[in-house]
Amino acid sequence: MTPEAFYRDPYPVYAEARRTRGLTFLPELGAWLVSRRDDVREVLSRPEHFSSARALKPDYLPGPAALSELVKGFGGVQAVLTADGEAHRRLRRPLTRGLSPTRVAAALPFVTKRAEELIGSFAGEGRVEWMAAYAKPLPADAIGHLLGLDPADVPGAISGAQRAESLLFSPLTEAEQVEAAKAVVALQYLLDGYARARRQDPRDDLITEMVRDLAPGTDELTLDQRKEIVSNLQNLLLAGHLTATALLGTLVLNLLRDRRQWELLFERPELVPAAIEEALRFEAPIQGFRRTVTTSVTLSGTQLDKDDVVFVSYASAGRDADLGARPDEFDITRPPMRQLSFGHGPHGCPGSQLAKEQARITLQTLMRELPDLRLASDAVGMVPTLVHRSPEAVHLTW
Repeated sequence: MTPEAFYRDPYPVYAEARRTRGLTFLPELGAWLVSRRDDVREVLSRPEHFSSARALKPDYLPGPAALSELVKGFGGVQAVLTADGEAHRRLRRPLTRGLSPTRVAAALPFVTKRAEELIGSFAGEGRVEWMAAYAKPLPADAIGHLLGLDPADVPGAISGAQRAESLLFSPLTEAEQVEAAKAVVALQYLLDGYARARRQDPRDDLITEMVRDLAPGTDELTLDQRKEIVSNLQNLLLAGHLTATALLGTLVLNLLRDRRQWELLFERPELVPAAIEEALRFEAPIQGFRRTVTTSVTLSGTQLDKDDVVFVSYASAGRDADLGARPDEFDITRPPMRQLSFGHGPHGCPGSQLAKEQARITLQTLMRELPDLRLASDAVGMVPTLVHRSPEAVHLTW
């Protein structure tokens, strides 16, 4: 199987791995696949034995021309995703505060207003490509709002973050790599400007939280402090956007693929939270992350040595159930289960509540404004990456 074919539909591989004794080594990933729910939870609960230092391995390395552009920016500094121990706790603290339930609740009127505006902008058209018109813009505006970005800067910032992803996870020509690298550096300078401005003029936003926590005091930010702040803001911008976009895409896609699921929401609107949880179980927005073994351990009967790499599949864990429970069917009446789709343990996603709230607001607005919503076609391709699990395009009619 080619890596692209695996990325587009990894579930048959996951299912076979769950049926196979021990762990399965996947050449496509260069890692041992952790596919069973209990094993996933165990790895995520033992960061001292399974390090996050190389959580993301690029599928493509930038060439010399792109690297010559990237060195002009603020990259190469550890972000929360790849940190362990005290370093991770220090980098995570501002995210925990900035994405607290209180902060998220305060942002919901803004998110609701933007959801209504976006849906209103195409409600009279009778058709729309969902991903471009809504699933990408809403999370972009939501994370931009919480960060404290000027609305005029949000589209460019999100574009820069997306180019950072494509530089490492998409096959690009040399010219495309250079253009992506320039966009990444432009984003880094934009975020650096915001960080230095918040040092002088603190506000009630996530950028201010990051500056306060990672650079205590009132002195002018040092270059090292600026690099660390920018790297972590860039990571947050991308993660906050990709995760919610993927959820909004797969949620609507799977509700409409089986018309009965959509109709059930109108009969039983109390199932909206269950529909969101089922969307997360059925198609984890983040397929998983790598972990590096720090000492010899045995997992699921497989001996792992120091520096071995495992791929911890949140997506496979969501479908690890007795076949009688129909784990490969999308069913919003399924009894609730504790989710691993946003991770678990010290590295559990701090923005999970924000993503779920965007999904809730989206469903409630669609049910009110576009009750006759349908798929124009259920032939939907998925983005060929394990960074996130998202439809390439979802065409809707009503």
